[in-house]
Amino acid sequence: MLTYKEKIAKLIEPHIPFDESQTLRLLDYPPNSNMGDFAFPCFTLAKELRKAPQMIAAELTNAIPKVEWLANVETVGAYVNFFIQRSYFAFDVSTQIQDHADYGKSAVGSGQTIAIDYSSPNVAKSFTVGHLRSTVIGNAVANLHEWLGYQVERVNHLGDWGTQFGKVIVAYKKWGNVETVKQNPIDELVDLYVRFHREAEEHPELEDEARLWFRKLEDGDKEAYELWKWFVEVSLKEFDRTYQLLGVAFDHYLGESFYNDKMDAVVAELEQKQLLTTSDGAEVVLLEEYNMPPCLIKKSDGATLYATRDLAAALYRHNVLHADKLFYVVGNEQSLHFKQVFKVLELMGYEWAKECVHIGFGLMKFEGKKFSTRKGQIIRLNEVLEQSIQRVDAIIEEKNPNLPEREQIAKDVGVGAIIFNDLKSHRLHEIDFRWEDILNFDGETGPYVQYTHARCCSLMRKAEWQLADTDVAACDFSHVSDIEWELWKLLGNLQDTVQRAAEQLDPSIVARYVIDICQQFNRFYHETKILTDDAVHRMTKLVIVACTRNVIAKSLALLGIQAPEAI
Repeated sequence: MLTYKEKIAKLIEPHIPFDESQTLRLLDYPPNSNMGDFAFPCFTLAKELRKAPQMIAAELTNAIPKVEWLANVETVGAYVNFFIQRSYFAFDVSTQIQDHADYGKSAVGSGQTIAIDYSSPNVAKSFTVGHLRSTVIGNAVANLHEWLGYQVERVNHLGDWGTQFGKVIVAYKKWGNVETVKQNPIDELVDLYVRFHREAEEHPELEDEARLWFRKLEDGDKEAYELWKWFVEVSLKEFDRTYQLLGVAFDHYLGESFYNDKMDAVVAELEQKQLLTTSDGAEVVLLEEYNMPPCLIKKSDGATLYATRDLAAALYRHNVLHADKLFYVVGNEQSLHFKQVFKVLELMGYEWAKECVHIGFGLMKFEGKKFSTRKGQIIRLNEVLEQSIQRVDAIIEEKNPNLPEREQIAKDVGVGAIIFNDLKSHRLHEIDFRWEDILNFDGETGPYVQYTHARCCSLMRKAEWQLADTDVAACDFSHVSDIEWELWKLLGNLQDTVQRAAEQLDPSIVARYVIDICQQFNRFYHETKILTDDAVHRMTKLVIVACTRNVIAKSLALLGIQAPEAI
């Protein structure tokens, strides 16, 4: 289904020396409806056509053919402003929503595969609030691309290897207890890890002992391997509880250890392509001419590093998972690391390296504070989610204690509030987690959006009416008010919004879009009598309600959030 933006681009494109994609990029939305519903600026055409932008705009306005869905085309300075026929648009959008369960979807990504690396918590450590950002941003970016027809491979690159396991093994053998770990595995393992660092401050020889045990693990020592395997298993069980609460799932759990037998081939290929240089005993790829420090491939003791592992992972995702694009949802602090890895892939001769993208994000703070697992300064995400659910349940107890399916709704709203709070801001911005902002039912929050969806459902229940059973052609769209028109335009803009969010790898575009819909719907709700005695009027207004409910639910689903029908 073509969007109206795409339809207008097709009308313009034959008359200018730009292709349709360039035209689409230039088409914009005016700040208010008095200036039209779409605007095309002619400034960039001036040099190409050697004419004043105002003259180009006037000529283009006269060249646009008359079509039934366009009410008017006007020239205002250097802009061509397009006014959509309101009644046509309202009927068209409502019919599309009624007839197509996949309203708003696109096949732009059909035939292409994306491997997206996100969440990636460390084994034997708590899944903290600090892991939330990668998890929910990655899940939303994956959802957006699936919506656009891409095959998406969701990869959890677990931190299940490295010297920290030597530390946990040492701590467990010195101070651990098998029964205690079985009863509360993650908390006990974290406590042991924190104790190791505390003890190592006074007994630095513990660090040597930890390195020795990790070397044993690398060499396949049975005791080290069995302990490591146990740590991984209990961690995954704990992580799964959190993922189930968040509604997040993965196609592949491929931790760092998965690539242990794949890194020698990477090093050999780098040697064969004469990309390796020895520096202070270490093997590196020099990147000075690209304004980057050397990319470390092998330490002087022969140990591989994160870059080696990420090179092996990239090759696996491209060659085995058949991914055309590789996405990495990792904090901004790893920006240089990924620039180096992508540049090395490019130097290795892989054209697809240009399709590798680091999706960075800002720091997550909790009430203004950072986190540190080493110092024990952690806030477990699972506990935060449970607390949010309990707080929402207390609100329901106060306002609607007999709400059916109360437990499930408290979960949907409590978890949704946490996710939405993260995704409503641009991913590059720093996020500060504050309860008073998250659970507000009146602000720009998840509960506000979910409540608006529930309000739509309530109206439809009262009317005992469903869109599927309605003849939309019998509705009267001949007098679409300004307040209704602003809402209809938003409802018709779902596909374009999702495409922009996917292109910019920014779920906040969808979050801000659904906030706009809810605000506009609530204006309509408060200023319009919906359930009147006039059958045609009643049905016409209920169609707007049903279409709003549909688009809110789809938008929330793209963000990984449930849309309860009552709150």
